[in-house]
Amino acid sequence: MSRRMLVWPLWMVMLVLTGCGGGSSTCASCTVGGMVSGLSANESVTLVNNGGEALIVSGNGGFTFQTSQAGDGAYDVTVKSHTPGITCPVSNASGTVGASNVTNVAVSCASGTESILYSFAGGPTDGLRPAAGLIIDSAGNLYGTTSAGGPNTSTGGSNGDGTVFKVSASGAESVLYSFAGSPTDGMRPQAGLIMDSGGNLYGTTEAGGANFAGTVFKVSPAGTESVLHSFGAVPDGSGPFAGLIMDSAGNLYGTTDTGGANNNGTVFKVTPAGTETVLYSFKGGTSDGSGPRAGLIMDSAGNLYGTTAFGGVNNDGTVFKISASGTETVLHSFTGGTTDGSDPMGRLIMDGTGNIYGVTNTGGVINDGTVFEISTSGTETVLHSFTGRPTDGANPNAGLIMDSAGNLYGVTSYGGLNNDGTVFKISTAGTESVLYSFAGGATDGSGPVGRLVIDSEGNLYGTTLFGGNCVSLGGCGTVFKIN
Repeated sequence: MSRRMLVWPLWMVMLVLTGCGGGSSTCASCTVGGMVSGLSANESVTLVNNGGEALIVSGNGGFTFQTSQAGDGAYDVTVKSHTPGITCPVSNASGTVGASNVTNVAVSCASGTESILYSFAGGPTDGLRPAAGLIIDSAGNLYGTTSAGGPNTSTGGSNGDGTVFKVSASGAESVLYSFAGSPTDGMRPQAGLIMDSGGNLYGTTEAGGANFAGTVFKVSPAGTESVLHSFGAVPDGSGPFAGLIMDSAGNLYGTTDTGGANNNGTVFKVTPAGTETVLYSFKGGTSDGSGPRAGLIMDSAGNLYGTTAFGGVNNDGTVFKISASGTETVLHSFTGGTTDGSDPMGRLIMDGTGNIYGVTNTGGVINDGTVFEISTSGTETVLHSFTGRPTDGANPNAGLIMDSAGNLYGVTSYGGLNNDGTVFKISTAGTESVLYSFAGGATDGSGPVGRLVIDSEGNLYGTTLFGGNCVSLGGCGTVFKIN
């Protein structure tokens, strides 16, 4: 029997080689990818295809999603999140997979853009002068306080005693509560809020209350306010400028600027039932701090950390630690001048290894403030000295935030192109860059003094004390977003 050679038609050969079905226009397992450009060191963008597989791209160049797609299937590449302070628009983002891999998706990252979400109006209907940062809920709603303004529902006029407000993700603002002042309520909140799992908001007012010395308050999701504690009954603290933190049992912790056994300020605790205890009274002088104006942080062992604006070896302020048993230790005394900071005003943050970061309002090379780090061994390092307008910020009042890569972000009240303040970034290598310079006036904010917050996509949000489109001198303040 003779042997015959099997010859396949050309279309069958192409089917085997390409894995395609229904002709050569589709494939069984194509990939989707493209190029990313514009990322700097320690920046990244997280991409998703069809809302599914997440791909983290941490450098410029090509990318490919690992999950393959069959021919005739639709693809849609979107940005899930990015490093704060940048924007990463996608071109050629969607289409239909054909006969070969998709390689032309282009992600072009660049510096973020700023937009005003809300300008406060002041007067009898709205707050003004937001002196603190914001918090954000899972739906993207922002919450904060204004230090002045607010309606009086009983008279239709304005108390001018400050508000608690909410700004939706779309920029719609509502006043949740207007403070009424002494003797039954607080007034002039200078600090931001915290939220518990039930949606209740907690904060402090710098003045007001039964003793005209400030309060700790709670606002329910329905907008009902209750005063948990009124400061000022000796030897209690007085004048809480800073916000609160909450432990797992619902106890609240904070600081007062004055009062206490030596009238140099206190660290306090308030139980869920409203019982207040002074944990520590500052002594002042060269061996201790005085005048804590920033909030606290707590480590996993229950130790509290904070700053005092004054006191210490040169009266330039301190960083302190209070153990769970109430023992205080001065971790660092600032010395001011050109080599160290002075007057620390913002809340500290701590990284995963226990290093502490913060800002000073003054001191540094030209007395425009600093960003500092204190290592676990207690060594302080000045990471950046601000140099002011027009290329740098000046005089930071608010604390820092840190992204997942270890970059630090904050605001300065002055400096920048227009001397209206800046948003800045400090990379993990210690390099500072100005992300945005405020312009003030009716179309932009001016003088940010509150800490930033990051949403799940990497957008930054904050407040400015001045600017915006209200008619009051200098503007009534704004809520802004950087994407």
